[in-house]
Order: sequence, then structure tokens, then C-alpha cells
Amino acid sequence: MRILGFGTYDTAKHPRAGVIFEGLRFDGDEVVEANASLGFTTADRVAMLTRPWLAYRLAGRILTRWRTILRDARRERRGGSFDAIVVGYMGHFDVMLARARFPRDTVVLDMLIFAADTARDRGVRSGLELRLLGWLDALAILGADVVLVDTEEHAELIPPGQRRKAQVVAVGAPEVWFAAGEHRPKADPGWALRVVFFGLFTPLHGAAVIGAALGILADCDEIEITMIGAGQEWDLARRAAASNNRVTWMEWVDPSSLPTMVAEYDVCLGIFGTTPKARRVVPNKVYQGAAAGCAIVTSDTPPQRRALGDAAIFVPPGDASSLADALRQLARDRDRVAALGVAARKRGLAEFTAGAVVRPLRRRLAGDRVVSD
Repeated sequence: MRILGFGTYDTAKHPRAGVIFEGLRFDGDEVVEANASLGFTTADRVAMLTRPWLAYRLAGRILTRWRTILRDARRERRGGSFDAIVVGYMGHFDVMLARARFPRDTVVLDMLIFAADTARDRGVRSGLELRLLGWLDALAILGADVVLVDTEEHAELIPPGQRRKAQVVAVGAPEVWFAAGEHRPKADPGWALRVVFFGLFTPLHGAAVIGAALGILADCDEIEITMIGAGQEWDLARRAAASNNRVTWMEWVDPSSLPTMVAEYDVCLGIFGTTPKARRVVPNKVYQGAAAGCAIVTSDTPPQRRALGDAAIFVPPGDASSLADALRQLARDRDRVAALGVAARKRGLAEFTAGAVVRPLRRRLAGDRVVSD
């Protein structure tokens, strides 16, 4: 197939689109791109969508980028027709442009996040703002022929009349994470258990829960923890963990260095939030930590159980004591840590590679092509 990647996605900040295109190329498809990233974070976009006086910044940046995208799309069109137009993550507006530019082509929207759901998860409570974002979600879905979601639970957020468009494509991990796992250093059982968390410190991640668990572990010299990132619950997490002097806080790590860095740790933490969204997702860090060969500790939710099976330790969402107990037990059982890391990586190689996660989409697109032919 010949696929056009289309939109303002940013694979450096959000690897989802890169994984999809990597997987399509792995199976022999030609993927060309018309892409110009906005340079805004997810938090920036949510803020601008919920604050009308800031929206002009988003509108101005989008219009500028769209000129570049349309120019590149015209160039790529000269090389042949497309079997599908794949609009990358955070493409709520981009999908409308794709629909207008390619009215007869199959348009695929990666709906990794729903605007209203994300705003609600991050504390927006205004009924009007949430309704506006809900309408934006619905309009984006209407503009697509296929809507990609990462879990079955997220598919249920699509309006019933449009749910036939849903296609579950797991987040997976880019190849660089598997390469980092291939070369991870051998664990030394004589040293403290090394634990890492990286993320945006949103309520979904449950950073405050992690901080509380680290506070409980203040008397445990067998565990060293690195917390990477910043965000909404960063202050809460730091205050909760203040008594633990074996925690290192890093607000930023270059994305290109992160896979190798994470692969040096024994345990990678997932998410521990109690929000509705936290119970619907399998986060990037779980797939990436597994690819890197780390033992995974994360919250006990249906989508994470399905994704990881027995290749992880699960604790109740929001339960700092259970998280602390799980880490303390791992610090005292290095054989189990090693076994969990091997199991996570094995599952990752079987199910989390770009080629593996994209296969349901390829089957669907191939089927649509046969029908149209």
C-alpha cells in the first residue's frame, strides 16, 4: 500500500505516529509524509482550547503549518495515489483539512486522546468548555473513515453511531527502545534496586501516589529512585517524597537519550492514577519500559492486565502503600526482578513492536482496498 502521513504531529515529543509509520514500512508499505509540527505540547493545546483568549495562537500556528502540509501533499501525490491518509496524533483539526483535500480517499484519524476526556482528566470542570471539546471530538470522528484508538475502553468513547469506525491499535514502542533493551547492562544484585519513572506528572500518572510511596520507603536503603519529568502533580509528588533522600529529580531528559537511560534501571514504573482515563489506557512508559527489559510495576486495570498478562506486577490504583510494598519486595528478590524484566521484554518483542501493533490497521486497510477495487 501507499500511505500518506498527514498533519501537525510531532514524533519527537509523541512517538505514536512514528510507531504507526514504522510498522507500516516494516511490512513493506510505502509511507510518505506531509508533516509540519505545531511545536505545542498536549498541555498547551488543551489550555488554548479551553481558554478562548489564547486560541488565536493555536489558529495562527495551524494555518501556517497547513500551507506547508498541503504543499508537501501535492508533491507526494505526483508520485501516485494513496491507499490511505493517516492523520497523526492530536489531529482533531488536521483531519478536517485531510477530508477536504482528499474527499474520496480513506482518511484514518489517530484518536489516541479525546479532547474532552483529556481536559476532564487534567482538572477542567466547566460544563461549557467540556461540551465544546466534546463537539470537537465528535466533529473529528465524523471527518474520518477509520478512527484509531489504543484500547477497547477508549473505543467506547466514540459515539455509538460512529463506533464501527473504531480500530484498536496499541501504542507499542519505537525500535530504539528495543535496541536499548538489547544492550542493557547486566544487573548487579549487590547494589540497590534502581527504579525509574518518567512522564508528565498528570493525575492520570498518579505522580502524587508515587511520591507518597517514596515517602513510605524513606527508611529503605535498598531502593534508589529517579523521577523524570514535570507537570501538574510535580509539587505534590516532591512534598510527599521529601523525607526520602534516595530520590533523584530530573525535570527533563533529551528524548534521544531516554531509551538508553531507562534500560539501565531494574524497574520502570507505570501509572497509578484513579481518574476514569487512567483506567482506560496503557501508557507509553509501560510499552517502552518493557521493550527496554525493565521489570514493570503499574496499576491493576483491565487494559494493562490484557497488555501485560503475567509479565508485570500490578497494584491497586491510588494505593501508595501497595506500591511501596511491591518495590520493597522486589528489592529483596532480585531473581524475581530479573525474571519480570525478561518476561516483559519477551512480551514486548512479540506484541509491542511497531510491526505487531500496526497489523490490525493493515488488515483493515487491505480489506477496504479490496472492497473498493
